[in-house]
This record gives sequence, structure tokens and C-alpha cells, in this order.
Amino acid sequence: MVTIACHGLSVRLGRHPALSGVDLSLAPGQLVGIIGPNGAGKSTLIRALLGLARADSGQVRIDGQPLAQLDRRAIARRIAYLPQGQVLHWPLSVERLVALGRLPHLGPYSRLSVEDAAIVEQAMARADVLPLRDRIATELSGGERARVMLARALAVGAPALIVDEPLAALDPGHQIDVMALLAAQAHGGALVVAVLHDLAMAARRCDRLLLLDQGRLIADGPPMAVLTADRLAAVYGVTARIEQGEGGPLILPTGRVKSP
Repeated sequence: MVTIACHGLSVRLGRHPALSGVDLSLAPGQLVGIIGPNGAGKSTLIRALLGLARADSGQVRIDGQPLAQLDRRAIARRIAYLPQGQVLHWPLSVERLVALGRLPHLGPYSRLSVEDAAIVEQAMARADVLPLRDRIATELSGGERARVMLARALAVGAPALIVDEPLAALDPGHQIDVMALLAAQAHGGALVVAVLHDLAMAARRCDRLLLLDQGRLIADGPPMAVLTADRLAAVYGVTARIEQGEGGPLILPTGRVKSP
């Protein structure tokens, strides 16, 4: 199991304060969604938690250890990371691309073991890309590529998974499948964190939501406690229909808040 915590975390991107004094603790067993408007600091937060964005102040700990004391390989074995909008440069087959997820566990010049190959196969099955295994990844549609990159993250086999906008480019059916997969991963004992823009999916599938606005953590808690009409108006500038429906809560933005 992996835990991640930060205290007083602040990050500047150039002159812009991207994060300001964020305190939080993340533990296994829940699907945690990070939400907020464009530019709220969502991607910066997860990059800072992974040591990919330099903190100007505050501290991040992974399993109680200061992030600065962990090498990149150790972090990669503990936390699989799927950034948003990845560009593929090499014409690899889908199967070979997914197999790159095993790299943190391999030594120099090592080949995949039978166990590694089985993990890759399972990752492709879970992300619904087995039928694409022999296709060239650069020739896939945007949605197909997104699922392949998710499979690569799953192939790491890490006890924690952080994904940034995993629903981008996916059709509605695959959005439902991916959210179900992430929830199952979390409820199976993993730490799973997802940056999301779809408030309906976040409300229905996440156990906990972190709402960011202008680099600050505005709210942290169960979806229906975080996604109130007042907060949606203040943070997103929208009115919304909020109700309990069959299978979970329903959040439907209906319009812009009118200026006084």
C-alpha cells in the first residue's frame, strides 16, 4: 500500500502561483477525484506530489518518507502515472507499448519474464485493448490511444495509480468502463487519484473529491458534500441540477450564473 501526504504545498509556474498552501493526505481504498475549473492547479498538484513539479514551499511525503529522499525508479515502482495528452513518437505495436509499463521493474538489458508478459496481457484486457495488440499505436484513434496508455499505466502493477484526465477522447461507453475500472482498482486496495472534468462521472464514481480553485484546496470530502449549488456557482460560474438518481447522484450543469 502507498500513502501520499503534503503540507503547505505551494508551486509557482514562472510568476504565476499555481498552488498555494495545499494540505492533504491520500490513502488506499478510495477513488479520489481532483476537480476544478481550467487553470485551478489540478495537474500541477499531481505533478508536485510525484516530484515532477518543483515545490516552492511545503513538503510531500510518500509512505512517510520525504519525496526528496526517494529516487525516480523507486517512485515509478510505487506509483503509476498517466499524464494527460501524451504524444506518441515511435511506431510501436500496442503490445510493445503497453509492455513499457514494466520498465521500472526490469534491470538493464533485461527481457520480460513470463510473469511480466501475463501482467501486460491482463492490463490490455482490463483497458479493453486486446483486439488492438498488433496495431501500430501511432495509427490509432485518440480514444484508442487513450485506452492503450491507460493499459501501459496498469501494466506497471504499482500499488498506486494517478491519472490525469483519463476520460478525454473516450466515447460514453468507454468513459463508464474506465471509471468502473478505476473504482475497482481503488476498492481492491490501491490508492487511485484521477483528475476529472466530468462532474457527473466524478459524483457517481468517486468516493472523495478534492475541489481546487485558483491553486487552493476549496473543499475535500464526499461528492455530494463538495458539489453544492453554491460551490458550483462560485467556482465554475454555473447553475446546476443536483439530485440523487438511480445508481448514484446526478450533476447536470444547466447554465451560466447571471452577473448581478
